[in-house]
Amino acid sequence: MHISVLTDRAWEWLRASRSEPPGRANSAARRKTYSTALEQAWQMFQAAATVGPATRPLHVFYGLSQAGRAIAAAAWDLKGEDWRLDAHGIKATGFDRNFPDIEIRTDLAGTHGSFPRLSELLGSPVWGPDPVRLEDIWDLLPVNMDYPLTDRDRLIPLTVSEHHVGHHEHPLLSVPVSDIPKRVIDTGTREALAEFLVSYPSVAQHESYVTERRTSRELDPPPAYERFEDGSGALCFNWTMPKGTATRAERREHLRTMTHEHGGLRYFFPVISPMAKELHPLMAWWAVLYTLSMLARYEPAQWSACTNVDNNSHAVPIERILQLAIDYVPVLIRDAVARVAC
Repeated sequence: MHISVLTDRAWEWLRASRSEPPGRANSAARRKTYSTALEQAWQMFQAAATVGPATRPLHVFYGLSQAGRAIAAAAWDLKGEDWRLDAHGIKATGFDRNFPDIEIRTDLAGTHGSFPRLSELLGSPVWGPDPVRLEDIWDLLPVNMDYPLTDRDRLIPLTVSEHHVGHHEHPLLSVPVSDIPKRVIDTGTREALAEFLVSYPSVAQHESYVTERRTSRELDPPPAYERFEDGSGALCFNWTMPKGTATRAERREHLRTMTHEHGGLRYFFPVISPMAKELHPLMAWWAVLYTLSMLARYEPAQWSACTNVDNNSHAVPIERILQLAIDYVPVLIRDAVARVAC
């Protein structure tokens, strides 16, 4: 399904939910916040589609920020006044650095800022005073897979499809995992794959994977990659089902527990230092859009330089991510509301 259709349906769901707010958003104060915040979010995203890069990050981020207040208002796990969010809970510094090297920090877990509170609801990490580079979080967004900021070795989401789960009952979940980088495939060894998968703990917990058939004497044959035109590739992994033989529906559900959905596809996300687990895709968008909005708002001259397509190689990737945010983020907002309101 085309992403624009998913976006339209997400907004339809969110706007329809305001007549019968989900979760705890049916109480008086929370209901008013839920409805008003979603209206503001919708109008911000509508406005973002009509402006250029000079102001688009402001509209998109503050639309997301207001949607975050609606998510908190609907959350069953937030009782009393804990649903009220206080400040951003995230900070970007180092705007004098090169664009990829801007640093992002967060408040600590348990604080009332939007970022840590929503991260807690979604099972996503915060990382406190230890900085994370913008480029590292930029690469976590599937829409940026074709838009690197530098030529360094990247940690990007690995794509997997539920449609590849077989129909027959089986004790193994077996599916191909795509977008394994060229550098790992070129090396071709089990050791190189194992080193790469350290950053992908859910994949690293596999039981086995498909290997090349060479000679019967070879005890540890190398991975049997399927190589793509760009040099990256796929490899079929097997995971043991927790309760033994399982139906296709059970194996697909197990795959969902290990992955995140983004734009109608499922991904294994990497864990980047100093985070303890993978960043939820909504919070990855939040961190990137917050940083772009702060740069545009407080350093307008530098933002203008970053978005100058005649002089800056980052300008087109920035334009691209801001355009795609309008399509992809509302779907993640809808999914977050549905998740926390259960």
